[in-house]
Amino acid sequence: MKMTFRWYGENDCISLEQIRQIPGMTGVVTAAYDVPVGGVWKEETVARLKALANAEGLEMEVIESIPVHEDIKMGCGKRDEYIANYCQNIRIVAKHGVKCICYNFMPVFDWLRTEMYHKNADGSTSLAYSWEDFQRIDPNNLHLPGWDESYSPEELQNLLKAYRNISHEQLFENLVYFLKKVIPVCDECGVSMAIHPDDPPWDIFGIPRIVSCEEDLDRMFAAVPSTNNGLTLCTGSFGAGRSNDLVHMAAKYAAQGRVHFAHLRNVKWTDDKDSFCEVGHLSAAGSLDMAAIANALVANGFNGYVRPDHGRNIWGEDAKPGYGLYDRALGAAYLNGLFEAAEKYNNK
Repeated sequence: MKMTFRWYGENDCISLEQIRQIPGMTGVVTAAYDVPVGGVWKEETVARLKALANAEGLEMEVIESIPVHEDIKMGCGKRDEYIANYCQNIRIVAKHGVKCICYNFMPVFDWLRTEMYHKNADGSTSLAYSWEDFQRIDPNNLHLPGWDESYSPEELQNLLKAYRNISHEQLFENLVYFLKKVIPVCDECGVSMAIHPDDPPWDIFGIPRIVSCEEDLDRMFAAVPSTNNGLTLCTGSFGAGRSNDLVHMAAKYAAQGRVHFAHLRNVKWTDDKDSFCEVGHLSAAGSLDMAAIANALVANGFNGYVRPDHGRNIWGEDAKPGYGLYDRALGAAYLNGLFEAAEKYNNK
């Protein structure tokens, strides 16, 4: 296992110097942010990110993410041109030592919450999703936390309208089309694609989602069998879906060699519907058994990348929701302990 930390490049309020001081940290997970979605990344940008990380004794072996253009997801417009660009980006990052690419195939929104600063009982704040608050959202007049600056109202409505004409089956076929183009390049370059599950794992505003459960993953892996077609096991995303058995899924897909990356965080279910809030990484803090998940990964041969996923804002830190330093550093220390114990006891 290699412990890593999300780093948003030179504009991140968290420095590489701070990241390297977290015990057990081996590298950063980052991306290029200077090219629009669908374009070819600048090789000098990738080289600079790697050089900056390496100068602090950190690796840059995971990219999160190379975004998938909406034309690819919808199977229209310049799909083939954007896929060709994606293949070129795989070759560029591979040239600079990248081994794993985390990506998603979520239409429009690659995450959704109803609160960015949910107040927890301990005084910390975190991301949260309230079923009741979501029911009050007018899809014809959307104002979503964290998304109001991503699209103009007209762009957003046009996208939502377009996706309402796309079925789950069509979206799945478009994913398979994409994978059949990019996975041979990954096989050639020694890079794994690690799809991130839907967050949260259910349809949003009537638009389909297709990476929400074990059945979805089995179907995707059967369609494109190369083990470079793999998974980012995001416990918080899958864990928001209460029918998902995270310990079973961790064991199953690790044994198949499909788990290339793990986003490990805990969530707490807060009602009998779909509501949840993000909590500290400790098992006792939420609804997921983080120790059992780590053990299932180790016991089934997982040797990929891990990062502490979303944390709370604690100790007065005013950071990007989910991406402060302190709670994620605590999470990394806790996860290192879980993996150390699992590795020692599984190797007896």
